[in-house]
Amino acid sequence: MPQMELTSRQRVVKAINHQIPDRVPIDLGGFQTGIHKKAYKDLIDYLGFKEDIETLDAVQQLAKPSEKVLETLKVDTRYICAKAPKSFDGTIKINERNGKLWHDLKDEFGVIWSMPDEQRLYMDISYHPLAEAAIEDIDEHPFPNGGEPDRFEGLREKALELRNETPYAICTGIGGVVYEYCWYMRGLEKWFMDIAQNPKFCEKLLDKMLRFWMDYYTGFLGEIGDLVEVIMIGDDLTGQHGPLFSPDFYRTIVKPRQKTLVQHIKSLTNAKIWYHTCGACKVYIPELIDNGVDILNPIQISAEGMEPQALKDEYGSKIVFWGGAIDTQHILPFADAQTVRQEVKTNVEIFKKEGGYVFNNVHNIQAGVPAENIVEMYKAAYDYGGY
Repeated sequence: MPQMELTSRQRVVKAINHQIPDRVPIDLGGFQTGIHKKAYKDLIDYLGFKEDIETLDAVQQLAKPSEKVLETLKVDTRYICAKAPKSFDGTIKINERNGKLWHDLKDEFGVIWSMPDEQRLYMDISYHPLAEAAIEDIDEHPFPNGGEPDRFEGLREKALELRNETPYAICTGIGGVVYEYCWYMRGLEKWFMDIAQNPKFCEKLLDKMLRFWMDYYTGFLGEIGDLVEVIMIGDDLTGQHGPLFSPDFYRTIVKPRQKTLVQHIKSLTNAKIWYHTCGACKVYIPELIDNGVDILNPIQISAEGMEPQALKDEYGSKIVFWGGAIDTQHILPFADAQTVRQEVKTNVEIFKKEGGYVFNNVHNIQAGVPAENIVEMYKAAYDYGGY
């Protein structure tokens, strides 16, 4: 007998608790589960919608999907974020360098992100504020205060509105970037050299980042910890073929700090902890589970060792898979809509078994992905997601 139709919130809660909902929940609109502004423009044109496009994330050039689009695609999640403190100037500056116009954004940590005006696909780092720093210089750098109260002004009111006036599951924006932001500040090449030759520098910078996020989540979850279903954190640990840096360094230096943060978050909320790492991350799934992570994203099925059936067989009862619906490197951008549909059908049917699955493609939908393929992907998720 078919199940009674659930609300979106009920559907997500069942899925992330390894229970079987009426159908697989569908997600779109986060900072790692979103859509590029150019792809979004193509999508709304294809759907025949007329709307202004709001920017969710300037660095990744993500659109904030409208309620009309989310409802059309039957999306079960909605997102809530804190904001930068009032003292922070986050405006994008237009500067000329070498005869070209650049869009420059200096973030709270002093990292500068830049995008050529002629391209407008995404921003890359153009300045690492600790590139030339010695270990004693770390204390002199003006780190932001993660717990600054005005970050959280009005947050509870917004969360209560979502909770009381909509049926959707509430997810947070991405945070908890303990490891990755260190190399943003240092520069990737120098950071990797530090891992090999100057690990004390790494430890000190990691501790600074951990302190920021501990303070941030104390304030953030003090406001809405009782109102959200999913807390999203993440650091990219792996690439296409495996770890991006020494697994020993991860296990001895990075992991204890990640675990401290996850356990701190769990002390402040009953929400599930969602962790993002791209790449061939199967090697680290036991470590993440040990840290207290409940949900893994994006399940990059085109990466080495990330076959859906093997992942589901080995870890399906231990961690929720959120993503993994399609090969976004080769199928979603380049195949026809029928191939997209078949790929989604195959993967959803693997991942949905016995619950513990939320649909998303794999990371953000990029510019150039055909709108027809996007629509077919979400239709297939709905059509084949039933239990």
